Amino acid sequence: MNEKYIEEFIDYLRFEKKYSENTISSYKRDLNKTNTYIKKDFAKLNKKDIQNYIQKISKSENASSVSRCISTLKSFYRFLELNKYTSLNPLTTITNPKTVKKLPKILSEEEIEKLLDINLKTDFDYRNKAMLELMYSSGLRVSELINLNVNDIDLSNASVRIFGKGSKERIIPLNDYAIDALNNYILNHRRSLFKHGESNYLFLNNHGNKMTRQGFFKILEKIAKEKGIKSELSPHTLRHSFATHLLKHGADLRSIQELLGHSDISTTQIYTHITSERLQKNYEEFHPHGK
Repeated sequence: MNEKYIEEFIDYLRFEKKYSENTISSYKRDLNKTNTYIKKDFAKLNKKDIQNYIQKISKSENASSVSRCISTLKSFYRFLELNKYTSLNPLTTITNPKTVKKLPKILSEEEIEKLLDINLKTDFDYRNKAMLELMYSSGLRVSELINLNVNDIDLSNASVRIFGKGSKERIIPLNDYAIDALNNYILNHRRSLFKHGESNYLFLNNHGNKMTRQGFFKILEKIAKEKGIKSELSPHTLRHSFATHLLKHGADLRSIQELLGHSDISTTQIYTHITSERLQKNYEEFHPHGK
């Protein structure tokens, strides 16, 4: 029965809640792991069963992972109750462990300039330039970047159309650097990457297929290494840098929330902590009596 419950819940997330495939995979992974460990009918579990499970995974996983798993189970049991599969919710009084939120890593504006200063020789260089300029110009998630189609870019209106989490659509303006790089790539270099005929995807890999997360990360790592950038780096670093630099230069938090596609302003507020922390460091470093 548990497999049936999970399958129906996943369909609910996909077709009714319109969650992204990455989010759905995360839910499914947590539920399959719970099913493997507990080996009892989900509809008959009690609070003690859940507590024992949480205690077990807490020994090998960090608080953030445990908290995510509890949140998954809470959503799952709300679904089971809604569909009359159970009248007993063992998660009612279970609380999530306290987690310490780490401030996201960002690149300085000088490091961004280095990263974007790509020596353009090959078709792949022009593709990489277009990807990085677009990421920094728009604050896209890497999943949004790799799933872009050519017609999602509106060069004449300097904007990109994004279908983000939950298939929510947003239109993001692009700066001149991104427009120039995209225009050059699309008109002069993209067709050279075709291997299996036409493709609607904007960014293609060396095999003519859609760019992957791993592929983009490797490109980013390689360019950063060539530029001597030693800061901790991931595709999301560009998104964090985009938001932090906007805030630093006077953008309001609500606008940044809209650009990033955050449903809750509290998610966006993390960037105020980054700028505050940097202000403190600058004060201590440069004020005569700062240290």
